[in-house]
Amino acid sequence: MTIWFITRHPGAIEWAARHGIAWDRYVPHLDPEEVAAGDTVIGSLPVHLAAAICARGASYFNLSLDMPAHLRGWELDADVLEACGARLEKYFVKKETP
Repeated sequence: MTIWFITRHPGAIEWAARHGIAWDRYVPHLDPEEVAAGDTVIGSLPVHLAAAICARGASYFNLSLDMPAHLRGWELDADVLEACGARLEKYFVKKETP
């Protein structure tokens, strides 16, 4: 079982390290085909990728934060992530056919 950390943001990596969050594999972009049942994926993924990894039997922990509009589009450091209440939240995402 592998713990994946998916981010392209250095501030997120620093934030996770500050909080003692450990991972086995870091990648800036995830190929869901590489994720196996029993794996854990940590990051802020688009909903279709989160659904794909959940469908493969992996757990998904979203790196959530309460970001004010004026910070959107900026590269956030670990201190700003803290100020925005960064936290890991477990989600189960399932795609449904209309």
